[in-house]
Amino acid sequence: MTNSNVSVGPMDHCNTTDPLTYQVLSWLMVGEFVFGLPLNVSVLYIFLFRFKFWKTNSVFLFNIVVADFLLMVCLPAKAYNYQHGLRRSQDKTQCQVMLFMLFINRGASIAFLTTLSIDRYFNVVHLGKRNCVKFFRKSPLISLLIWLLLLPLTIPTMVEGFECCNSHGRTDASHNVTDTFRELVFFTQILIPFVILLYCTVCIVHRLRKKTVGDKTKLRRAVFLVTSVVIVFSVCFLPCTLARAVLLAIRLLNMQEVETLVAQVYDSLMVLSYIDCLLDPLLYCFCCSGFRDAYVEAFCPAALLRRMPSLDNSTRTTTTNSVGRIVNVPLVQK
Repeated sequence: MTNSNVSVGPMDHCNTTDPLTYQVLSWLMVGEFVFGLPLNVSVLYIFLFRFKFWKTNSVFLFNIVVADFLLMVCLPAKAYNYQHGLRRSQDKTQCQVMLFMLFINRGASIAFLTTLSIDRYFNVVHLGKRNCVKFFRKSPLISLLIWLLLLPLTIPTMVEGFECCNSHGRTDASHNVTDTFRELVFFTQILIPFVILLYCTVCIVHRLRKKTVGDKTKLRRAVFLVTSVVIVFSVCFLPCTLARAVLLAIRLLNMQEVETLVAQVYDSLMVLSYIDCLLDPLLYCFCCSGFRDAYVEAFCPAALLRRMPSLDNSTRTTTTNSVGRIVNVPLVQK
């Protein structure tokens, strides 16, 4: 009789209220994992063995890929919970570890993305001036420092027990200190980088459009690239942030019936945010010509061979060797 009263009392915040919705969300995460894992693994392979990121000033790019990969490997566990009618794991340790992994890896991805945007801002808008980020990107120690700085922001997810990893507004004031800190981290790690990213992008686009010298096609491509980064960031992260704010407000007002619906919307938008792990390699890695050539050479040599005949005339130049004989030297290095 007691169990029956509990089940019809306050909403069970761990169990899903609409199994069909969460079944669909679980398969979406499976799809993100199936497509994202080989993509991120192949990109990591190129960075480590073909592109040699430590020699090409691509340390920030490499860290973005590492963070996306670690976030990607968490998706099967979340999909498993959704398929079994659970919004979060009911096992306290597993729930906290999952939340820790999601927080730190998504935070790292956003942090390195923001740092990369600042670097591009200085390279385009303040070209020729001293760029401290340009110096930092050559040092792996800076990347390590960013990871270490994220730890104190993420550790609170591990130190307090809370209802289904999601208790803000339901517990007493002593627990709310940790919960409030966790919520502040959630919002600031998205909103502050978005403001920085938006400012850098506006300045970069304005500067590029003022250029009168250079290939117009390349300038348009550069404008499209920096603009698409803001669009992807906005689509992936801002909707779930807004939904989270609405969910907290409704929870504090103790509107349980509405909370059920808003929680479904929030979970759906969080699943959408994981698609960032698929888009980051496309936006950053494949827009780098050196990385793109290394990737094509490693995984699509046939496509490279088809390109070579059409590039023979444009990629070769004549020079004179040591004995005065004219030879052709390819400008594209393999």
